[in-house]
Amino acid sequence: MALPKNARIAAAALLLAAAAGLVLYLDRPESSGPAQSTDDAYVQADFTVVAPQVSGTVNAVPVHDNQRVNAGDLLAVIDDRDFGIAVDAAKAQVAAAEAGIASLEAQLVQQDIAIRQAQAGVAADDAALTLARANQTRYRNLAADGSGSVQALQQAEAQSGIQSAARDKSQAGLQAARQRRDILKAELGKARAALVQAQAARAAADLKLSYTQIRAPVGGTVGQKSVRVGAFVNAGKPLLAIVPLDQVYVTANFRETQLARIREGQAVDIAVDALPGATLKGTVDSLGPASGATYAAVAPVNANGNFTKIVQRLPVRIRIDSGQALAAQLRAGMSVTPTIRIQQ
Repeated sequence: MALPKNARIAAAALLLAAAAGLVLYLDRPESSGPAQSTDDAYVQADFTVVAPQVSGTVNAVPVHDNQRVNAGDLLAVIDDRDFGIAVDAAKAQVAAAEAGIASLEAQLVQQDIAIRQAQAGVAADDAALTLARANQTRYRNLAADGSGSVQALQQAEAQSGIQSAARDKSQAGLQAARQRRDILKAELGKARAALVQAQAARAAADLKLSYTQIRAPVGGTVGQKSVRVGAFVNAGKPLLAIVPLDQVYVTANFRETQLARIREGQAVDIAVDALPGATLKGTVDSLGPASGATYAAVAPVNANGNFTKIVQRLPVRIRIDSGQALAAQLRAGMSVTPTIRIQQ
């Protein structure tokens, strides 16, 4: 039975309206929706790779795979005998340098006494020379008027010459004593520099000895453990990783067409593939500054050759809200589906 004309017109109008509405809905910007979601998202953690700072044979590994550790906990011990010997040798060098300084300081005190003695000798020679010159003048006057003998004058002149030479000798001794003091002061400065160098060598030896005990730089869970007792390890070679599971976060790679209204602080519902039916709460922490292609070792050069436009993805960091019991079950690398609730 054919529909009435009015009914056919109404049905056609409804179809046209539905088609127009569908076109408008499909043609709207992707970012205009009340929520934005992606399945290109994973749980991540800023884990720390632990490597020794000195080479040696491992004597002990007091931690196990997947064990929880705190910052400062002992992770491994390297044989420290060679490093202990180096510390003892450095201590001996410090002691020798300190003894050398003490000896030079004592010599300086002794040299100061010698300088004072030389100064006293110069003063005594000055007095004796003054007396000899006075006698020489007196005997010269006596010889001139015939009251004194020539022999007495000659003896006085000789005595004056002897005292003058003695004074010059004492003055030279005083100068040598002062110069010797300057030499001792220079040697003392050199010895003090040697002490500083020996103390630095001792500090370096102590530091290397401390490196034989490998401790956790941060708290977290031990993972990727490859160190074993008896193995020889090289400085800088990774031994294990520490994953701070209490500080995990989500990195979600949203299409650039979804980002227009995403802002820091927006609430996020997080579905975890490993926890069916459970939803965790999170908050948008920050938006990445560049797409993944930008960081690629060989970046795309779209100015060359044919070009096909590809929608890029940019990372959005999502913080897991505290106080959620299920958050303790998250592990780095898990797949999640975050849904950001766009604030109207």
